[in-house]
Amino acid sequence: MGFNCFQKNGALEKRKRVVTRVLPFSKMSAPGGDTFSDAEIEKVEEMEDSEEEQEEMEESDGDEEGDGAGDGTVQPRVYIPGIEPLQPGEELEMDQTAYRLYHHCQTGAPCLSFDVIRDDLGENREESPLSMLLCAGTQAETAQANRLLVMRMHNLHGTRREEGDGEGSESESEGEGDEQEEKKPALELAMLPHYGAINRVRVTRVGDTPLAAVWSEKGQVEIFDLRPQLDAVHDSAIMATFLREQQKEATPLFTFTGHMTEGFAVDWSPKVPGRLATGDCKKHIHVWEPREGGAWHVDQRPFAGHTHSVEDIQWSPTEPTVFASCSVDTSIRIWDTRAPPSKACMLSVSQAHSSDVNVISWNRNEPFLLSGGDDGLLKVWDLRQFKAGRPVASFKLHSAPVSSVEWHPTDGSVFASAGSDDVVGQWDLSVESCDPGTEAGLPTLPPQVLFLHQGQTEVKEVHWHPQNSGVLICTALSGFNVFRTISV
Repeated sequence: MGFNCFQKNGALEKRKRVVTRVLPFSKMSAPGGDTFSDAEIEKVEEMEDSEEEQEEMEESDGDEEGDGAGDGTVQPRVYIPGIEPLQPGEELEMDQTAYRLYHHCQTGAPCLSFDVIRDDLGENREESPLSMLLCAGTQAETAQANRLLVMRMHNLHGTRREEGDGEGSESESEGEGDEQEEKKPALELAMLPHYGAINRVRVTRVGDTPLAAVWSEKGQVEIFDLRPQLDAVHDSAIMATFLREQQKEATPLFTFTGHMTEGFAVDWSPKVPGRLATGDCKKHIHVWEPREGGAWHVDQRPFAGHTHSVEDIQWSPTEPTVFASCSVDTSIRIWDTRAPPSKACMLSVSQAHSSDVNVISWNRNEPFLLSGGDDGLLKVWDLRQFKAGRPVASFKLHSAPVSSVEWHPTDGSVFASAGSDDVVGQWDLSVESCDPGTEAGLPTLPPQVLFLHQGQTEVKEVHWHPQNSGVLICTALSGFNVFRTISV
């Protein structure tokens, strides 16, 4: 199933059984008036006003709860998605104590796909404020209104709980306003016009050059140099020049039109800089080899094996010639590019899921492949036993098709999943349960589920940040969420 169009926030933390419900989210400021339309700015101002009203309501509610234990006050209840639907008038409310970091932002038109751009600020970053670079593509109402975005999110502080903010003296309270202003998160956006909705974006570096591979509804795969946009989001003077000069459609470094139809599957090789694989909705896969001068050679002979749309591709993190693919034909296949394209499929599971296999992720630390399908199942495949055609683990959490999966970049037992049920799950395969029954009166969940994050509408993609420890980023119709939970 191709998630090529857009159609609640809370969290359940497995170990402590903590449920969070939706409150207004923290927002990020735009770089300048040229980034958003007047209507969008007015919308942001309205959101800020509503947040102030909500904060007043929260304070009032807090006072009532303090002395209303026996006066009929409605007490909050644990909410588990898929078990009991929300009733009219009920709302989810977020528990900030379940998050170490939480921010929300919007980019105008929603983004179907994004990727993280690695920076030079170091690995395993823990201390606030955090920063990150993202590349995303929009799905606007008209083809002409789409943009290829580079975003710089910075000054991202943790939640009040995480930063140790508690009740203080009157003088401390007086200075709280200034402190909160200093902790206000910021967003810089450098946007290039792109004709056609962007289905999927993947980023790599070849030498010192950051590149984005873009699959769009035009039926083309384009490669863009992101340096001008990255320079702009780091320097206000360069941004001003960028906004004046870069309003025409972006010019790609290279374009491949051989697919003849649109697609979604695309992945850069982590072992060979510039090597790329792309798959389309007519079952064809092509491998790109980099050439000097910013060009690529694309073999016109497609890799043959799938019988329907190729939905996702993942290169092996250890073998430079091996990649995996999944398809609407329900299969997962392993390929070796050293063989001719017609004979390159080395291993396959023809019925990996009962219906479309939407997404896969290759573990960087263990010989495991993770898959998610239209059947709502998550399956873990041991590549050493792949010929047997049976997963080593299968989980049912999502009540709708799985739209995204990704292994943690450093912890080989942890992964994240997202589905069309608007649930983002954090998992740990190393967790075991002695009692498979219900716990604390709650319906059974797989014991490997650590945390359920909610609140977004039509979640499309989730990625771990490879340098900010434990941080997840999600894109949805409702915008981006950036968060770190108490579980990972």
